[in-house]
Amino acid sequence: MTRTRKRARRDDSEPTNAGDASPEDSAPQPSTAIHADESPPAAANGDASPRRARGRPKKSAKRKDRAVEPMSPDSERRLTRQPQAAEQNGHVNSSIGPGPEWETVVRVVPAMDAVVKVFCVHTDPNFSLPWQRKRQYSSSSSGFIIGGRRVLTNAHSVEHHTQVKLKKRGSDTKYLATVLAIGTECDIALLTVNDDEFWEGVTPVEFGDLPALQDAVTVVGYPIGGDTISVTSGVVSRIEVLSYVHATTELLGLQVLIFAFIDAAINSGNSGGPAFNDKGKCVGIAFQSLKHDDAENIGYVIPTPVIKHFISDYEKNGVYTGFPVLGIEWQKMENPDLRVAMGMASDQKGVRVRRIEPTAPESEVLKSSDILLSFDGVKIANDGTIPFRDGERIGFSYLVSQKYTGDKALVKVLRDSKVLEFKIKLQPHKRLIPAHINGKPPSYYIVAGFVFSAVSVPYLRSEYGKDYEYEAPVKLLDRHMHAMAESPDEQLVVISQVLVADINIGYEDIVNTQVITFNGKPVKNLKSLANMVESCKDEYLKFELEYQQVVVVKTETAKAATLDILAMHCIPSAMSDDLKP
Repeated sequence: MTRTRKRARRDDSEPTNAGDASPEDSAPQPSTAIHADESPPAAANGDASPRRARGRPKKSAKRKDRAVEPMSPDSERRLTRQPQAAEQNGHVNSSIGPGPEWETVVRVVPAMDAVVKVFCVHTDPNFSLPWQRKRQYSSSSSGFIIGGRRVLTNAHSVEHHTQVKLKKRGSDTKYLATVLAIGTECDIALLTVNDDEFWEGVTPVEFGDLPALQDAVTVVGYPIGGDTISVTSGVVSRIEVLSYVHATTELLGLQVLIFAFIDAAINSGNSGGPAFNDKGKCVGIAFQSLKHDDAENIGYVIPTPVIKHFISDYEKNGVYTGFPVLGIEWQKMENPDLRVAMGMASDQKGVRVRRIEPTAPESEVLKSSDILLSFDGVKIANDGTIPFRDGERIGFSYLVSQKYTGDKALVKVLRDSKVLEFKIKLQPHKRLIPAHINGKPPSYYIVAGFVFSAVSVPYLRSEYGKDYEYEAPVKLLDRHMHAMAESPDEQLVVISQVLVADINIGYEDIVNTQVITFNGKPVKNLKSLANMVESCKDEYLKFELEYQQVVVVKTETAKAATLDILAMHCIPSAMSDDLKP
C-alpha cells in the first residue's frame, strides 16, 4: 500500500460504545422485513414525533404492494394479524380492530451457532521499562468453530494474552480457552476449549472456495462490544496481494465493499468473525478495515487459501512455522530500453533482482541483476504479475505464499543472456527489525544506568505511537525499511534511555541511539554486547554510537554503580532472562 494514503487499519478488539436509536424512533411498519438482531426501521417520514415539517406539505402517495425481501440466513420475523384484521385487495384494513402484533419465528442456520464471542485479558510488554509489564486490559472480538474441536480468530485479538474465554451464541457461560497457535504474518490464531460441554450441539463451519468479484458475502460477529450477533452484508470488490497491518507482510486478501445504507462497515469487535458466501460456506475471516478520507465502507477479509495454509502448517508441524518468502527485492522490466540492455529477447518477460537477503538461501544461487523469468513453471510478467483466474492477474508473491517453510521451488533466471534454472529452499523472512517479538518479554541490559534494548516494530510503536513511520528518527526508519540482516541473529541495539546517576553525568539526553561498537568490536546483537561488557577487563567501557557519538565510563566504577541504580529503580536484574548465561 503506498505511503500517499493512510494504510489499512486492523479492527481493534477493544469494545466501544455506539449510539443506538431510541425505541420511539423505530416503530415497526407492518410489511417491513427486519433482521432478528437489528432494531426495527424508523417511521416512514424518518421521525416519529408529530413536529410539522418545513416547506410545502407533500401529497400522501398510495402504498403499492411489493415483494418482501428474503430474511437473513440467521433468522426472520413474520408479521401476524389479529383475527378481526381483514385484508382487502392485498392491503390491511387499518380501521378494523387494534394494530398488528409481532410473532417471532426463528429459523437458525447451524453456521451461525458456530460463531462465538472471544473475551481476552491482555498484558502488553512495557518497552520503556522492559523489566515489567503494562497494566492489563480487556477486549472482545469474534471467532468461529471449525473441525477438530478448534476455534479460529484473529492473532491481534489474543496478542499478549493472559486469559482467553469464549461464549457461544445464546449462552450465558464463558469457557476458558487455550491458545494453540498464533500466526503473526496472517493474523490468525487457533484456540481450543477443554470443557466437553462447549462442543455440544455445535456444527463446525465448513470452508468454501475463493469467491469471485461481485460475489455477495456476509460477515458475522459481535461488533462494538454487543452481546448479540450482528450480520454485515457486502460484496467482494477486489482480490489481490495486500499488506496485513498486524505483521507488515503481504498475502492474498479480499477487499469487501459494505452496502453503505444497509450495514455498518466491518467495525471494532468484528475481528475474527467469519465471512460467509450465499451457500453458507466460510470464505474468509474479517480482520481489518480501510480508514481514508476518500474511501468509506471498505473492509478486508483473510481468504480461505491463507486460512487453510495456516491450519495445514499447524497440523503438519505441530507448531506454526510461518509463510516463506523469496528473499529478494525486485524491479519491474516494463521499459523496453532496459530489457534490451539486460539482454532480454523480445519474447522474454520477467523482473530484475535488485537485492538478495544475505540470510536467505537464495543468496547462494541468485545474483543481483538476474532476470527472474518464472517460478515453479509459471511465467512472470514484466510488471511482476502472473495469471490468476479468468481475466485476472496477481503479484507473483502469491505463488511463494502457497509454499510451506522448507519447501523447494524451481526458479528460472536470465543471466548474461543465458537461461539458468535453480532449485531453492524457501524460508520465512528474517528482518533486521522484526515485526513481532512472538509473545516473549522484551530483552534489555543495564550497566551504569544505560538501558540497552533491541529494536522491533512493537518497540517503535511503543516509543513513537501508531504513526511511528513518521515520528521515529530517520536513521531508525531507514534501517527498518531498507536494511537487511547479515546473519540470522543480528539485531539493531540502541541505548533506549539513561537512568540518571552520578556515573553518567553528561549522557542524560541519549535516547534511542544505535550502538555501533564496544571497545572497538562491532555489536552484533544484545546478547553479544552483554557478554562483552560483563567479561570486560579493560579500564574503560567505550561505546561508539551513531552520528560519531562516544560514551566512556570507568569499568570498575560503572559495574559498582549499576547495583545502586537497580536498587533505586526497583529493577530485579541487570539483564533479561534470555541474556543470562
